[in-house]
Amino acid sequence: MRNLNRVHLNALRAVEAVLRLGSLAAAAEELGVSVGAVSQHVLRCERQLGQAVFERTRKGLVPTAFGRRIAGWLSEGFGRLDEAVALSRRHADTVLTISAAPVLAAKWLVPRLSRFSARHPELRLRLDASVALVNPDASDIDLAFRVGKGGWPGVRAERVLDLAVFPVCAPALCERLKTPRDLLRAPIVRDANSNLSWDLWLASHGMSENDLPEGDSFTDAALALDAAIAGQGVLLAWPFLAHDALSAGLLVRPFRELAETAFSYWMVTSQNRPEPQKVKDFKAWIREETADIAAQYKL
Repeated sequence: MRNLNRVHLNALRAVEAVLRLGSLAAAAEELGVSVGAVSQHVLRCERQLGQAVFERTRKGLVPTAFGRRIAGWLSEGFGRLDEAVALSRRHADTVLTISAAPVLAAKWLVPRLSRFSARHPELRLRLDASVALVNPDASDIDLAFRVGKGGWPGVRAERVLDLAVFPVCAPALCERLKTPRDLLRAPIVRDANSNLSWDLWLASHGMSENDLPEGDSFTDAALALDAAIAGQGVLLAWPFLAHDALSAGLLVRPFRELAETAFSYWMVTSQNRPEPQKVKDFKAWIREETADIAAQYKL
């Protein structure tokens, strides 16, 4: 393909369009540029090719013998390129790329994705487990989950679920917890990287986190949850983290009170592009999957 280095592809594309459509105006309309721009592209291509593609007449451009000879080849070549681009678009339409924090992905989202796939077998899922703040206009991410207060500039954000916290522990440990003050004598499991303080839940019971005993600490919420399941202590959890373990009886809530936070889970997409159907389908499915959690925890 070294011969292609001799010409500018945009100029060659303009020549192909004029040859196929028969006029500068028709080519300009198809290419979405001005007639003058097409004319300049044609002149540039002819200089680079070293031969005239058109004769200039009072009725407009008329292909030369050379122009008639290359017309079919150019149309076939650009037709193949168009098919290649269409193939990439079809690939993009059938791959749904989601960004979610690792703990949300592992403890809630991934165990449910088979239900989405069963409903939409035409889609392939790609999950990016990351805490990075995704810009949907500068990445291949179709939808990202975020935790915060919303109102982010430049994105479309839909609230999924409010973030509330509550203590959880293994069933055996729960037998020791009759009142909230029993937490002062119980082992505590902590997520060292969490921004959610025990004070959120303890304040209404006249206690603070400083009153709690020391316990095991983990730098990952999923590991802290596994430690709580293993009976190592009481963990301050939230619905997406603990719901499945609670449903399976691996954990229990020793106290029914929830503490609200200022944060929510959000689905974030581009504000500058229309949402494709695959994103709309995923959002609708998430709403269905979270409806029981919202009802159960009154969120």
